[in-house]
Amino acid sequence: MRVVHRHDAARADHGVALPARDLVIGWSLLIALAALAWVLTVRQARGMGVEPGTMGLTLPLFLVFWVVMMAAMMLPSVAPVAVTWARAIGRQSAGWTRMWRTGQFVAGYLLSWSVLGVVAYGGLLLTGNLVTRYPGSGRWLGAAAFVLAGLYELGPLKRVCLRHCRDPMTHLMQYANFRPFARDLRVGAHHGTYCVGCCWALMVVLIPLGVMNIAVMAGLAAVIFVEKLWRLGPAFSRVVGVVLICLGVLALVTGWPLPGLHPTMTQM
Repeated sequence: MRVVHRHDAARADHGVALPARDLVIGWSLLIALAALAWVLTVRQARGMGVEPGTMGLTLPLFLVFWVVMMAAMMLPSVAPVAVTWARAIGRQSAGWTRMWRTGQFVAGYLLSWSVLGVVAYGGLLLTGNLVTRYPGSGRWLGAAAFVLAGLYELGPLKRVCLRHCRDPMTHLMQYANFRPFARDLRVGAHHGTYCVGCCWALMVVLIPLGVMNIAVMAGLAAVIFVEKLWRLGPAFSRVVGVVLICLGVLALVTGWPLPGLHPTMTQM
């Protein structure tokens, strides 16, 4: 039975081509959503600045900002997978139904990132308290964050998750086995989980560089986009890993790579 499902998925992807207008609409909506998320993120960042910890936010409010930020950073790189999924379900859905199902995919994807947001909040709370009580700890925390992110970029789990993210066809064949109930939501969450596995370590560098640092957000979004979509993405990720480790070493010598852990920033 499982083999039959996979053949069906393959036929769905190869045998159904959405009209060019539908593909343009799908891409346009996702890019517009990412652009709106960037606008909201930039507006919020202007009023918050760069400082250690959770910036005084409660967990629910932080999660709202986190999900918007992840939408801004991640949707450009996930758009090809979402559009491919819409193409695969084209035979079963049309018009607004297809858009609704694609929306569920995106919602499930962001749901996975919201789970990481809870972990991120705890990490920011811990590091903020440490920097406040022991200002000298910021240098060591920042160095550890950079080195951890760099080692993960060079590690085997990163390669596994990145390979999964770079091959949406394999995803579709696996998702055909999912039960119909909330399938699109679960498909998005399943893909989002692999995406979190691929990119969580890059988000760790937001601790030393500043969670609301727009330049860093844009840089990480570009790195993620290249890793997932460029032909040499896996090799590029290894270069990024080496750079991050070098930043970790540099953080022990000078404090400039650590604006998000500088205790004086809270007074600015």
